[in-house]
Amino acid sequence: MTGSNASATNYAGDRAYVGVQAATVHGGIHYYTLSADASPAERFETGVSLLDGGMPGKARQLMQGAVMDGQGGNEACFHLQLALVSGRTRHEMPPDDARMLRHAPTMCHVSGGDAWADGVKTIGRLLDAARLPDADLRPLLKDLDGLGEPQRTMLLRHMELFLEGPLQNEMWKRSLESAEQHQMVNDRTDRVWKFFEPKPLRPRLRDPRPPDTPMGSWLQAVSATTILAAAAFYIGYLLARELQVLAVLMYLLSIGGGYFAARGGLEWRFRLERRRAKDAEYAPPRARPASAPSGGFARKVDQRFDHYFAKYVPRNASRSAWLDGTAGIRQSIRDEIVHVYREERTGVERIAWLIRYRVSEVRKRWEDGTLWDYRRELAVARSTKVVTLLGLATCVAGASQAIVTATQVAPLGATRSTAIALAAGFVAVRAWLRIVLERRRHAADQAEAAQTLAACHAAFQRWRKKLADKPSDLEMAAWLDCDRKLLLAEALRHYGLSMSDLIAHAFIEAPGTPNRRARVKDGPWRYTRYRLLLFLLTPDGIRQFQAELDFRQSIFRGHERTNYRYEAVAAVRVHQAERDERKFELALINGEQIEVEVLTSGTEELLMDETPGVVAEATLDSAGLKHTLHVLEGVAAEGKRWIAQERRRRTERVGPLPH
Repeated sequence: MTGSNASATNYAGDRAYVGVQAATVHGGIHYYTLSADASPAERFETGVSLLDGGMPGKARQLMQGAVMDGQGGNEACFHLQLALVSGRTRHEMPPDDARMLRHAPTMCHVSGGDAWADGVKTIGRLLDAARLPDADLRPLLKDLDGLGEPQRTMLLRHMELFLEGPLQNEMWKRSLESAEQHQMVNDRTDRVWKFFEPKPLRPRLRDPRPPDTPMGSWLQAVSATTILAAAAFYIGYLLARELQVLAVLMYLLSIGGGYFAARGGLEWRFRLERRRAKDAEYAPPRARPASAPSGGFARKVDQRFDHYFAKYVPRNASRSAWLDGTAGIRQSIRDEIVHVYREERTGVERIAWLIRYRVSEVRKRWEDGTLWDYRRELAVARSTKVVTLLGLATCVAGASQAIVTATQVAPLGATRSTAIALAAGFVAVRAWLRIVLERRRHAADQAEAAQTLAACHAAFQRWRKKLADKPSDLEMAAWLDCDRKLLLAEALRHYGLSMSDLIAHAFIEAPGTPNRRARVKDGPWRYTRYRLLLFLLTPDGIRQFQAELDFRQSIFRGHERTNYRYEAVAAVRVHQAERDERKFELALINGEQIEVEVLTSGTEELLMDETPGVVAEATLDSAGLKHTLHVLEGVAAEGKRWIAQERRRRTERVGPLPH
């Protein structure tokens, strides 16, 4: 018990802050959405999904409306009855719902003897048996155990709060066994994390810079080449006219040497410039890049790069050597990704796979020694150098001999043509060099981009295949329900209680910290970590049991237990902030505050066609807040008298169901 002089403690503490690393909304999944003109069958089907997703409040509304509009049948009756009793006790049920529960088999026209009809019959017998404390439960339990799936599991899941007494103990025993059996089914450990991964975006790369060849360069190249050809032809004409055979042969040899010199020199120059450009691209920045604006897309990309480069340190390198040696590469890839995705208003979570893959490729190339292979690949071959230098020597020697001979036979014409040829050749070489180098640079960039894009696309396909068996929201809800039951069982064992010893019990689910969160369209937020608060109301007082749940592993950590009298509860409320946060607050008379943030900031991250408030209400419904408030507000208002009032209310039963 907590005495009246106990010191105040804020149970929220550091845990009141929920560190959300990522939020994902799966917009293409429609478990809980309805069109404006949905038929009764469609509304009822959506209600069934809501019930399976742990949101009985909204499920009841849709199912009741659909049944009133003509939806019927054995399966419809079974689900409607479960929705009516799910998540609440008998005295929480309004009279209208109680009447619908009694008359559901008639309203839905239950007939025949299929598995759904058997389920309806079992629900009716359970409710009738709850009215008769001395009833023989053995035939009923035998029928219950003989139900098929999924009827038996659904019945055990949704009637936890509605039954009382010895029947409640028997049902709890079976419910706990079912939870233990289904807690880790369908590869939960290996699949849960996939629910929090968004649909990945396809890989994109920045288009290579187009060739920088202005029209002026083309005009210079063509005109200078034309003039050069004319001057060279005139020199050759002079030699041929004077029958200078040896000089003509030397002249032709010089032209051949010039061709090979130009070809080899071009390759030499291209490789040197390509290597210089790659060195500049991958070199560490001379100055620290300016920080991107806080909270923006570029800053989030920076954080992902920092995370993965710090995580994927090669086996053969120290962290500092790895980060220093790849600073330029990191900046280059980062700039490219920011450039190609920023205009799409993309969430960084959808391209996290691409960042991770690009970083892993850098690490792989570091480890196998190929990170700087471009230097070897772009090194100028010795044969290229030899051909270039020999061609240049041949060109110079042959041209010199031809020019000397031409000057002797026609001094003025040869001199003028030589001067023109030299000037035009200089301009032509510069212009053609720029044009050809730019075209080769662009072709090389395109080939490199195509190779990188093909590798990224293969990684994208592997990632999509890995996410193909992502669990549904309904599976997530079923697993969470099993976890709740196992925590309740742990609390009962700790306090030495049975289910029938409890006057009531209630849960609150809140996000743990740190965590990731995700949801489907119009669905509640699901978290990688939960903070679960369990309130057990016993004749001696309130037992509060708290634990942090690692949802993927289904492991509870950080258990905390607190006991206090009914009279110690001063107030219970839910505080709603401006950004739709919801904080549950339980105040004790000694000043102690127990606070839980059921909804954190950013809860209403809506898709374009979602209605404001729907996600928050779905999350609160799934978190069990309504039932918890009903119980604890009664305690706060009535104190210990609540026990007597609760026992009196328990005598007001739901009437017998027709058979």
